[in-house]
Amino acid sequence: MTFDAAAAMKNSDIIIGYKTYLELIPEFLEGKEVVSSQMMKEVDRGREALNLAEEGKTVSLVSGGDPGIYAMAGLVLELAQKADCKCKIEIIPGLAAINSCAARLGAPLMHDFAAVSLSDLLTPRELIYKRLDAVAGADFVVALYNPRSKKRTEQIVKAREIFLKYRSPDNVVGIVTNATRDNETIILTTLDKMLEEEIGMQSTVIIGNSQTYRWGDLLVTPRGYSEKYEM
Repeated sequence: MTFDAAAAMKNSDIIIGYKTYLELIPEFLEGKEVVSSQMMKEVDRGREALNLAEEGKTVSLVSGGDPGIYAMAGLVLELAQKADCKCKIEIIPGLAAINSCAARLGAPLMHDFAAVSLSDLLTPRELIYKRLDAVAGADFVVALYNPRSKKRTEQIVKAREIFLKYRSPDNVVGIVTNATRDNETIILTTLDKMLEEEIGMQSTVIIGNSQTYRWGDLLVTPRGYSEKYEM
């Protein structure tokens, strides 16, 4: 998290969040009113936060990573607009999974990149595949969010199939699970072998572009300096 996020929670009357996320930050919950809920209750959490803020409370609604990337910020603003809320809403940035995972892998995002979530809970599956085909064909470095769950296993297989249309089988891939947490794992592999590795909902899969290479335990995507400057 960022220093601003820590300060916001410290200065809040109430902290609201998904139970699993709140369990990661016990030191920020001491002396606070805490509202915890289960997965799939995002709308309820957003409404509760807005209702309490409208009553004059200072509320922190906790997200994992960055609240504006596949998280709660957009939903809260939509709910606030529909309810014509007058309370002040501040979006405080955090470190998104793509940032933390890229840092663990080295420097895979040094050139143009894209992020695609493989979850079809809110996005039609065919649209996901269309977007994957577009970014794979354009040679972007691509971060795959929500790559596989216990029930949803087909999308990651299809994603690899799409990328193999445009990339070589030995195109480098990094898989980071639970980045920056105690049970963090980092795997360097290739497109043809990536499905042999353990990939879950806490994983972010970063597929390098055609120029990305492995240097020891790190991935590097050249920006183009060597072609412009003497190195």
